Amino acid sequence: MGSFNVTHPAFFLLTGIPGLESSHSWLVGPLCVMYAVALGGNTVILQAVRVQPSLHEPMYYFLSMLSFSDVAISMATLPTVLRTFCLNARNIAFDACLIQMFLIHFFSMMESGILLAMSFDRYVAICDPLHYATVLTTEVIAAMGLGAAARSFITLFPLPFLIKRLPICRSNVLSHSYCLHPDVMRLACADITINSIYGLFVLVSTFGMDLFFIFLSYVLILHSVMAIASREESLKALNTCVSHILAVLAFYVPMTGVSTVHRFGKHVPHYIHVLMSNVYLFVPPVLNPLIYSAKTKEIRQAIVHMFRHIKI
Repeated sequence: MGSFNVTHPAFFLLTGIPGLESSHSWLVGPLCVMYAVALGGNTVILQAVRVQPSLHEPMYYFLSMLSFSDVAISMATLPTVLRTFCLNARNIAFDACLIQMFLIHFFSMMESGILLAMSFDRYVAICDPLHYATVLTTEVIAAMGLGAAARSFITLFPLPFLIKRLPICRSNVLSHSYCLHPDVMRLACADITINSIYGLFVLVSTFGMDLFFIFLSYVLILHSVMAIASREESLKALNTCVSHILAVLAFYVPMTGVSTVHRFGKHVPHYIHVLMSNVYLFVPPVLNPLIYSAKTKEIRQAIVHMFRHIKI
């Protein structure tokens, strides 16, 4: 990570849910269920897309990328969350905290890029169906996935160094059971203007622009659907977008809420900050496999077919 002549604590202390420390043991069960659903559900989708030829289409390749990012985010938070709630082992080494922080933000940004790619997939499928197979080739899909990952890495590469340049001397107690950039930088006893500007730039230039283009794609989709003479066909076309719209809402609504609270909610009770951050990280990986399994017939059929052929 580099060497800087500034003061850093050897470790940070993670926090569960303030005010509910005595109830942490009761929260272990729900947390384990959420992680089981997130890891198990997304892994099943990844396997179904891999082994079922009927799912070897652009829409499902993008879905597998989304599932991969959800698994990665869950794995990034799993060790510290369960250690904090199960064992009350709250310490995390300084460099380990930076690595976790980078991974959480990296895969969150990657997921945003994948959701944008999925909206482009829906736009081409509905607005230009005759060229769908020629526009979204395997090479183009792979390039879009690699582009989302590369954008995340390049944009977030300065993040650990921007934290390491700050002297951390106010406290070593974090507000969550995992490491996030806004949480760590607030412990600095130095000017954090650069970090704040950088964080706002990342938020607007990546997540904000992704959300804008997703919205624009659906404006174009609605315009195209409204031109379809048959009401049945127009509803059928829109129905193919429902799962993606729900996934977008599951990702961006909590993210917008937590960003707003972190930046403008200085007088909001602390437990609200913690609650919204937990919703932001835990809810999308849990909901996405449930949404696509419930709303996409092809996914349901592929999962059932896959389990029927498992030899016990």
